[in-house]
Amino acid sequence: MFKKVLIANRGEIALRVHRACQEMGIRTVAVHSTADNTAMHVRLADESVCIGPPSARDSYLNMAAILSAAAITGAEAIHPGYGFLSENANFAEMVEAHGLAFIGPTAAHIRMMGDKIAAKDAMRSLGVPLVPGSAGALDSFEEARAVAEEILYPVLIKAAAGGGGRGMKVARSADELEEAWRVARTESKAAFGDDSVYMEKYLDRPRHIELQVMADMHGNVVHFGERDCSLQRRHQKLVEEAGSPVLTADERDALGAQVTKGLRQLGYRNAGTLEFLWQDGQFAFIEMNTRLQVEHPVTEMVCNVDLVKEQLRVAAGEKLGYTQDEIRFSGHAIECRITAEDPDTFVPNPGRVDMYHAPGGLGVRVDSALYSGYTVPPNYDSLVAKLVVHGQTRAEAIARLKRALAEMVISGIKTTLPLHQRIVADPEFQAGDYTIHWLEKFVARQGGNQG
Repeated sequence: MFKKVLIANRGEIALRVHRACQEMGIRTVAVHSTADNTAMHVRLADESVCIGPPSARDSYLNMAAILSAAAITGAEAIHPGYGFLSENANFAEMVEAHGLAFIGPTAAHIRMMGDKIAAKDAMRSLGVPLVPGSAGALDSFEEARAVAEEILYPVLIKAAAGGGGRGMKVARSADELEEAWRVARTESKAAFGDDSVYMEKYLDRPRHIELQVMADMHGNVVHFGERDCSLQRRHQKLVEEAGSPVLTADERDALGAQVTKGLRQLGYRNAGTLEFLWQDGQFAFIEMNTRLQVEHPVTEMVCNVDLVKEQLRVAAGEKLGYTQDEIRFSGHAIECRITAEDPDTFVPNPGRVDMYHAPGGLGVRVDSALYSGYTVPPNYDSLVAKLVVHGQTRAEAIARLKRALAEMVISGIKTTLPLHQRIVADPEFQAGDYTIHWLEKFVARQGGNQG
């Protein structure tokens, strides 16, 4: 096992990785920008190295600075967390070229799954179900029009290199197709430097279901069940559940068996999450994330497993210590992403936290790097805390979540805590009756600004 790991991230995920390392007797190195001099992950790590100014481009995305920090501190491995460089194949290659272990998948798999068209091609070859659409990138508008006529409207134009909803446009009729085609390519070029797009059938009431997997270097692949991430605003997840209110154990097991078999054929390693749209009992693959997910704690709560420790063991060359049959699913877990944003307008609201109080009690977990007196910088993602609860049933988990949300205090800045309280109190949420379009409509009904 590694003796020292550098954590190439910040905020709650850096703290999450540090805690796992600490419990395994591994020393940690925190890298940070000047804006994060007083951040909790910096204060708690065994060593810290400043790698640049506040801009992420000059610090957390600065590969040379991160590798230099690893060299001068004697780190043996780098954990990228999520975001920043976690799905950068070039960085994974550079880490290993410098004789360090990259705590994640191979560069080849990161590159394959980072291209949405290549990922779909790979899954198609493995027999994983896909959303009807183009076989690959669309070379012309005429080709786009022909595919749309074949799969029928509405259709979705998506950036091949996309993510987070950028480069994604819906055309509900032939009259809207050319505009959707043009805007999607323009957005894709601006955001990713690549204007390649493809087309999928637009599903009108799907749920977003994802499957957590873990694979070692010895051909062993397991899954830890599904998460329902359908509560999204502008393709950004706000609330996640494990398991899904609509899936049966048989559906989960069938999908899991198909996915793990396919990843075994690919020779995949470490953590990964396959994302699907689910409608009328049918799954359709949309993408794979080759990293730890923000919402991984709900899986940990229902499976009683530490996914970061598993990542570390796999990266060190160890075999998985269990088979699929030995993984047990117990109860229900829900996560709320608390962000430093106005709960009505979603305008970011960084600043000084006057008071921070985390809720507690049985089945309550808070992943956060906040503390009273901490100043949330304006330079990074607005996520400041993840409130996670577990109950023996979904009803118990919701009751516990209501109580925990009422206990939680973050004052001095605006957060989305009030929005989460409204969501959890809604009868449709309580019934599990929602799709990926539900939250946008809920926010509009509540008077939130969608602009």
